[in-house]
Amino acid sequence: MATRKNAKRKPVPCPDCGGKGETSETVRVGARKGRATDNRQAALCLTCLGTGEALAGGE
Repeated sequence: MATRKNAKRKPVPCPDCGGKGETSETVRVGARKGRATDNRQAALCLTCLGTGEALAGGE
C-alpha cells in the first residue's frame, strides 16, 4: 500500500505587516524638527524581510 502524503500547512502571516510583506511609513520633512506630513511611503517589512510569512522558529 502506498504511503500517505501529508498536506502542506498554510504559512502563518507575519504579525507586523499582516502578510503583505511591506509596511507604510510616515514621510518626515525637515532636518531639525522632522515634522510629519500626510504622505506615506512603502517600506519593506523587517520582521519577515518581505516574504509576508512569519519566521518558523524565531520571534
